[in-house]
Amino acid sequence: MDEALGTVEVRGWAAAIAAADAGVKAASVRIAGIDLTKGGGQVVVRFVGEVAAVRAAIEAAANVAAKVSKVIVTHVIPRPSMGADRRY
Repeated sequence: MDEALGTVEVRGWAAAIAAADAGVKAASVRIAGIDLTKGGGQVVVRFVGEVAAVRAAIEAAANVAAKVSKVIVTHVIPRPSMGADRRY
């Protein structure tokens, strides 16, 4: 994978949708997925794109999501290994 992978984990579906919307509006990225975690009402939003764009998207997503609910964690992987974006 030549693109960066970024994730933002938030509490609640509304915060996840707000984060996804803010991320794609802030930078040239694609949403790689929005997934519910096991319990706790937490949702992970994944973005892919160039490293700088993914960093900008994650920052925007976290800022907006924090206004709606709680941001659990954010992370950007600049060059993930093959298959890192697959669910197991």
